[in-house]
Amino acid sequence: MPRTHPCRLLVVGASMGSGHDAVAVELARRLRVAGHEAVHTDVLEMLPARTGAGLRGFYRATVRHAPLLYAGIYAAFFRTGAGPRPGSAPLAVLAEGRLRAEVAGNRADAVVAVFHLAAQLTGRMRALGRLTVPSAVVITDFDAHRQWLHRGNDLNLCLTPQIAREVRHGVGRPAVSCGPLLPDRFRPHPAGEASWRQRLMTGDGRPPVLLSSGAWGVGSRLDSTARLLVGAGYLPVVLCGRNERLRRLLSRVPGTLALGWVGDMPGLIAACGALVDNAAGQTALEALAVGVPVVGYRPIPGHGAEGVRRMAALGLTEHAADAWQLVQSLDRLTAGGAAPGRPAPAAGRLFQGDVVRPLERLCT
Repeated sequence: MPRTHPCRLLVVGASMGSGHDAVAVELARRLRVAGHEAVHTDVLEMLPARTGAGLRGFYRATVRHAPLLYAGIYAAFFRTGAGPRPGSAPLAVLAEGRLRAEVAGNRADAVVAVFHLAAQLTGRMRALGRLTVPSAVVITDFDAHRQWLHRGNDLNLCLTPQIAREVRHGVGRPAVSCGPLLPDRFRPHPAGEASWRQRLMTGDGRPPVLLSSGAWGVGSRLDSTARLLVGAGYLPVVLCGRNERLRRLLSRVPGTLALGWVGDMPGLIAACGALVDNAAGQTALEALAVGVPVVGYRPIPGHGAEGVRRMAALGLTEHAADAWQLVQSLDRLTAGGAAPGRPAPAAGRLFQGDVVRPLERLCT
């Protein structure tokens, strides 16, 4: 039966980088456009005594400076394996009181988790009867690792139908495909494209290629990749996020344009011939939405490496295992000049999902 009054949803994201928060903000926007009420909160702020800030700082430092350590943490906590496996239940317990208060204070009809710790929190509370309203999880990774999954959650919303099938099989709970959650400005030929094309024009005609390192400016040997691209006849445009040290380092590589935080990402992406990606996160999805091809190369450990391989296996991107493959892929993808606005068929299908209707049904 159709719902006759607006849903009130509590969207629980996490200020880890910018990707999870960006998805949470876009989800809340779409719900409001559809006539519902949505409040966005941060699961890290629900943890006591700055535990969330400490967790964020540890993750950022580990990924930046100790990638092998992070790879070990990911293997232990996130990948499926035989025998007892460590989880995030102790952290989730610490946030239960705050979540109950948020649900009551906002009179929420349902809770939507947009981060894996939030998914464990809502799933555990639902399973123990401590959360009386339904809970859904928006899985933002192409690698739906075990920290995303909890049998207590009522619904899982996944990036693709293939991932949804795997989640249904893995936890025996409903899972549907909703596609990526990106703002409408990420579309072919956005408004800022011409301005960025003018800015990136070089006297020697080198085609610009975007090199992404996420909001925190994380990556393996990004300076070497930039030199490789320069030597292959490209203009590497490096997104350094909020890592000013990385921006200064890359600025010293001749023939490279190193950028800090960029406000007009759609225009910049559209002005480039391809994206070299290392995380299979929001920037890769933004490029596909704009119609710019993506090549995964030297991914960060853990979810980055798993996601890059999975996106390639789904036919959405390419994965270059070495420098030679990277140059070969870029030469082929940019042949005849940059051609944004023509997404591959698999990428076009990726953006056909719907996130609002499944959540409406959950509230019924």
